[in-house]
Amino acid sequence: MDGVILGMPGPWADSNYEAADIYTTKIGGVPDCPFPIVSEKPELLKCTKCGSNLCLIAQVYAPVSNKSVAIEERIIYVFCCVVPDCESLLWRALRVQKISSNEGVQVPTSSLSISNTNWQKDLWSFDINEEDGHEDDDDIDLEELGRALSEAASLTSSGERRNNDAEPSRKPLPRGQPARSIDDKIPVMPCFYIYTQEEKQVKKDASESSKDRLLSIQELENNSEDPSNVETYEEEKYEYDRALNADRTYLKFKKRMDAYPEQCFRYSYGGKPLLASGEMGDPGTCRLCGGARHYEMQLMPPVIYFLQEEADDRQRIALEKIDWMTLLVYTCSKSCADSSYQVKSGGEDWIVAEEAVIIQHE
Repeated sequence: MDGVILGMPGPWADSNYEAADIYTTKIGGVPDCPFPIVSEKPELLKCTKCGSNLCLIAQVYAPVSNKSVAIEERIIYVFCCVVPDCESLLWRALRVQKISSNEGVQVPTSSLSISNTNWQKDLWSFDINEEDGHEDDDDIDLEELGRALSEAASLTSSGERRNNDAEPSRKPLPRGQPARSIDDKIPVMPCFYIYTQEEKQVKKDASESSKDRLLSIQELENNSEDPSNVETYEEEKYEYDRALNADRTYLKFKKRMDAYPEQCFRYSYGGKPLLASGEMGDPGTCRLCGGARHYEMQLMPPVIYFLQEEADDRQRIALEKIDWMTLLVYTCSKSCADSSYQVKSGGEDWIVAEEAVIIQHE
C-alpha cells in the first residue's frame, strides 16, 4: 500500500488510568485489552533484563481485511522498559486479535465503539494480492480508513483537542466504563488519544528542493558586487551536494516530518517505512507460523515530546531512556493464529503474539 495514515494528537485523557476499549487508539495510559493479559501472558509484560513491568507507549486499533481473512478485533500494543537503572532498552510489540468464526465478522457492541450499520465499510480494506505479495491500491479507500479511526478516537474522550487540522465527524458518547484500579507496580505514561488523517504527498522531492536552494545561491552570486564572493558560494554548493547524497534518507525523513510536525505514528499495512537512517535491521520471521513479516506502522519523535510535556518528575526521568528517531513495527504478513498462543475470554478465542520492533537512532 502506498498511502499512509497519520496518527495525530487528540485530547488528553482525564486520567492516565482512564478506561476505554479495544477500538481506542491512544498514546500512553494503561492497555485496554479484551482479556486480562497480565494474568494470561505475564511474561510478555515483563522486562527480560530487570524483571520489571513494561510500560504501554502506544495502543493502535488496527483491523485488516483481505481476500483470505477479515479481522475487525485486532490491536497493536507497543511496550517498553522505563526503569532508569535497567540497562535494557527493551521494546516489545504485541499483536492481539480475535479468532474469526466461520459466521463472519461481528460488529462491536461496546458503548465506545462505532455502532452504525456501515461499520464494515469502514474497515481498513487492505486487499492483498496473494500471488505477488503486493497490495491492490484500487481497493483501498484511505478517506474511509481515516474517517473510521477518527470516529473511533472521538468516542473515547470529550476533552478539548489540541490545535488540530481535522475534527472527527461524530460527537463522543458517554463512556459508562468502570473505573480502572490503580496498580503502583505498573509504570504509566501520560495518556492522550489519537485521531487520524491521510498523508498528502508533497510533489516536490528532495532533489528539487536542493535545486531551489542552489538556484538561490546562484542568484546571490549574480547579484553580488564583490567578485570574491563567487568562489565562496561555489564551495558551499559543492558541500551541500555532498551532504545531500550522504544523508538523503534522513533528509527525506525530515521533509515528511516537517509536512506534519505533530504526527505521532504512521500506518501503512504492508507498505514502506519512512526510514531515518540507511541502516535497517532484520525483522525476522513470524514466531507463530514462520512466515515473513512486513511493515505495519512506526512511532515518530512527537510521541516523546508530548509525553515529556505532561510527564511528572518520575515519568520524565523514565522518558530519558527513550531517544530514538523512529520505532518501526513489523508484523506477520498473514496475521496468523496458532492454537498454542490462544487465550479464551468470555467464550471467545484470542491470539496474542509478539512481533518485531526495529529502532533507528540519529
